Amino acid sequence: MARAARAIGGKMLGEHRYEIEVEWQGDRGTGTSGYRDYGRQHVVRTEGKLHEIAGSSDRVFHGDRERWNPEELLLAALSECHMLSYLHVATKHGVVVRGYTDRAVGLMREDGRGGGAFVEAVLRPQVEVADASMLELARRIHAEAAEKCFIAASVAFPVRHEPATIVAARAD
Repeated sequence: MARAARAIGGKMLGEHRYEIEVEWQGDRGTGTSGYRDYGRQHVVRTEGKLHEIAGSSDRVFHGDRERWNPEELLLAALSECHMLSYLHVATKHGVVVRGYTDRAVGLMREDGRGGGAFVEAVLRPQVEVADASMLELARRIHAEAAEKCFIAASVAFPVRHEPATIVAARAD
């Protein structure tokens, strides 16, 4: 990742560049000689990471269901971004988060011409806070976290949030 800074309205803003490498691994000996003649397996990697991501297309598009597909990775990126933004906002507001899980769902529609697009994503974070006095604020700050998520701000479909907040069980 490379960084640069620029000023807008007297405030310095950062620019961040990300680089990845995607390598196709699906040549079965005849390349792309036919639609069913090649595999969709690939790996995603970048310098400095501990491991690669094993990818493919979705099973319905002749992919390997044991590998991550781009649609799942997009949904994962939205979920991770909201979580990380939420944890930052929670810290800023004094909300002590003890646990966070999300069961996100995305809906993609084919357009009948061989393409398609996501039409929505729904994030369903369940947040555990340290104390009951934090419940209401913990619910409200999801909106602020959503505004800070770079990934959600970059997509052309709605990202809705259906959060649940509970008090973490105490270990006595």
